Amino acid sequence: MDKSQARLIWISVAFSTVVLVIVLATTFDTNTLLTILKLNLWFLLLATLLRIASLLFWALRIRTMSGSLGYTVKFSHCFNLVIANLLAGAITPGQAGGEPVRIHELYRADLKIGDATAIVLMERVLDGVVLVIMGVLAMVFLQSIWRGLNIGLIIGMFVGLAVMIGLIILLFYSARKPERAKVFLTRIITWAGTRWKGKTMQKVVRYADEEMDNFFVSLHRFTTSARKGLIYGTVFTTLFWASEFFVASLLLLSLAQPPFIAESYLFQLIIAIVMMIPLTPGSSGIAELSATSLYALIVPASVLGLFVLLWRVLLFYFNIVVGLVASLNIFRRELRITNEKNVVATDPQVQEDADE
Repeated sequence: MDKSQARLIWISVAFSTVVLVIVLATTFDTNTLLTILKLNLWFLLLATLLRIASLLFWALRIRTMSGSLGYTVKFSHCFNLVIANLLAGAITPGQAGGEPVRIHELYRADLKIGDATAIVLMERVLDGVVLVIMGVLAMVFLQSIWRGLNIGLIIGMFVGLAVMIGLIILLFYSARKPERAKVFLTRIITWAGTRWKGKTMQKVVRYADEEMDNFFVSLHRFTTSARKGLIYGTVFTTLFWASEFFVASLLLLSLAQPPFIAESYLFQLIIAIVMMIPLTPGSSGIAELSATSLYALIVPASVLGLFVLLWRVLLFYFNIVVGLVASLNIFRRELRITNEKNVVATDPQVQEDADE
């Protein structure tokens, strides 16, 4: 890990910690202590297991979508890339850093860059479709709860929904009209090639042209012959978000509170969409404030800070810890690959054997 990544981790954790301390300090009283003493560890364990299950659903989504394009990726590899992606998402605005990690790891599983990019972008599309559907259902069936929500959070949710809908439309247009999309991207890459001249940049331009063909072919296949990947991907996407959202209800039960399943699903939906807006690294601070303002409507003040702390531990600090472990595995593998390449490059006999 380089210094810039370490700095981003510290910044992200600092944002989150400061807000959590403020929330705890303003809600802590004698009832909070009693709640801690009566904490139900079984529900806490169930919440942790459900969080892990949601990540398993994510890994299954990647594996089935890769399979629909004709690739066989080990489930263990898919799970490790999902875990590593959590760290990158936790330290980048809008959790955008996870996409390059997933693309790189799919490439290491022998997928073409264009195909890997198509899979990862289609994941975003499926997330958007599922969350938009959940949002529409929530607006229809939970109208009474909407009236008590903060207007800022509602605006943030609609901005996030608009961005996701825009991405969905753009990608499906690209899948149906790949020639026009390719012309647009080629112009951007060509402009970059003229601005930053050099052999490396020229190589990138040539390579990008080839991979764009793979990318648009894969996008088109997802809407035609590889539609099975989208179907299974949608199933696993729904299971992922449903399990992620239900974690909060289990945490409420661990604190001897009603699960508030419907309300909690709505709140988690709003938070998930707001967190996709690139404001702070890993949306730290934003997530805590959003959860506090929403759950204050249904959770006693003495329990609120404790709930937000447990929720953030499972959905943020957990990501950093396990993400570091998975990233270390990737670092060791990359180091081994680099060493093997260096041996081949410096040893004529090894080079000759490799050529044979």
